[in-house]
Amino acid sequence: MRPHSSAIRFRRRALNMSLRTLSAKTGIDRGHLSRVERGLAGLGDENIRKVAAALDATPDDITHRENP
Repeated sequence: MRPHSSAIRFRRRALNMSLRTLSAKTGIDRGHLSRVERGLAGLGDENIRKVAAALDATPDDITHRENP
């Protein structure tokens, strides 16, 4: 899975959630989450699941579809 940076940012903002709050809910460094949202860093599958759960979304909602 590959995170979809703008989908993560859109979902977080729609929930009126700060990066600090998302970081606290996921245990992922706030700076790293910022880089993910700007497309400068990635996330492993486990962290994608954590972010999705914190955003009340599915992993498919916040990732790019991989071509088989």
